Amino acid sequence: MTTSPGVRRHLASSPFQPKPEPTIEVYAVDDLVSHDSYGMGRVIQLEAAAVTVDFRSQKVRITSPYSKMAKL
Repeated sequence: MTTSPGVRRHLASSPFQPKPEPTIEVYAVDDLVSHDSYGMGRVIQLEAAAVTVDFRSQKVRITSPYSKMAKL
């Protein structure tokens, strides 16, 4: 008899909880942001899965999930 590897349930009393779903921040035009590599900048354009940020020295298109960027 074989079992399928299907979706595993996590019991509420289990010490091994599932990883939480990552939250993807929503940005608006003119939001100030801080990026780990580029520093501080301002959102200048929005797309479905990316934002374009003006960091004064350069304009960079950053794709979702924006793991290195935070809203100020």
